Amino acid sequence: MSSSAMHRAMQVAEPGGDLSLVRVDTQEPAPGQVRVTVEACGVCHSDALITGGHIPGTTFPVTTGHEIAGRIDAIGGNVTGWSVGDRVAVGWYGGSCGHCDACREGDGVLCPELQVPGVAYAGGFADSVVVPAVALASVPDELTAAEAAPLACAGVTVYNALRRSSARPGDTVAVLGLGGLGHLGVQFAAKMGFNTVAMARGPEKASLAHKLGASHYIDSATEKTADALQAHGGAKVVLATVTDAAAMSATVDGLGRHGELIIVGVAMEPMDITPLQLVSGAKRVYGHASGIAVDTQNTMRFAAQSGVRSWTEEVPLEEADAAFQKMISGQARFRMVLTTGN
Repeated sequence: MSSSAMHRAMQVAEPGGDLSLVRVDTQEPAPGQVRVTVEACGVCHSDALITGGHIPGTTFPVTTGHEIAGRIDAIGGNVTGWSVGDRVAVGWYGGSCGHCDACREGDGVLCPELQVPGVAYAGGFADSVVVPAVALASVPDELTAAEAAPLACAGVTVYNALRRSSARPGDTVAVLGLGGLGHLGVQFAAKMGFNTVAMARGPEKASLAHKLGASHYIDSATEKTADALQAHGGAKVVLATVTDAAAMSATVDGLGRHGELIIVGVAMEPMDITPLQLVSGAKRVYGHASGIAVDTQNTMRFAAQSGVRSWTEEVPLEEADAAFQKMISGQARFRMVLTTGN
């Protein structure tokens, strides 16, 4: 494919604008980069921060999208370990500097120069994307592109949080929320051997929780979550996937000894927790960022082996704005995925 070729992309012209279909030049990969033919790209709530102009470094017009799955179609210089035709995914971690302390410790997702697709370079709401080779995760044959895409951000976030926690098989792990992150968190927790508790609002979600693999369901609309968790012996981990700080705070007293509240849902309001609550039982509250490319690769490998799958609604690329609005309004039950037909 020559540099004079063109491909489709969904662009936002100004902060808060609509996604519009345009044709843009197809780039050749520079040294250290590869070009990926996009087959599927998930729609994430973080994309709204990018298109809204809320993330520093974003320039307009912008093409967002950081749950990318496709195939390598061109490889730049100084890239080893990858071949044209390889199935790959790229997530929120879209590259890093490689020389800072975070990168040198394998913690590149916290690199001060983190490259996020849609911010550092054009993202995956397009037919083609050029990315740093360091951002690539291999996609197992068992997963379709549409299944793999959400695992590159939502999936790696919850899986990595759980496997890096202090919980071990048999421990009680509670997942707060049953949305895009939560429905994956419950599946991963169950497949990892935890005594899995799902927490959400409304009795109608109990059957969903059990279908996802939860052994227990707590209706936070009618039950006090802390008391309900203590009835299960106290949680070793509560994985908070919601965007409600009050709901997160309400779970702290449900933690057992050395219990951990791990926050992966983003909320802007403060949490209401006293030092006494933390000192009593030596509890911990901390946030977790997704992970680097090898973490995404591990996430997809575990999902392929265990049967964890993102529940998705597929929409053609050109209908991205409708899919985006459905996600923003909360009408999307789990994950929206754009497909290109490539």
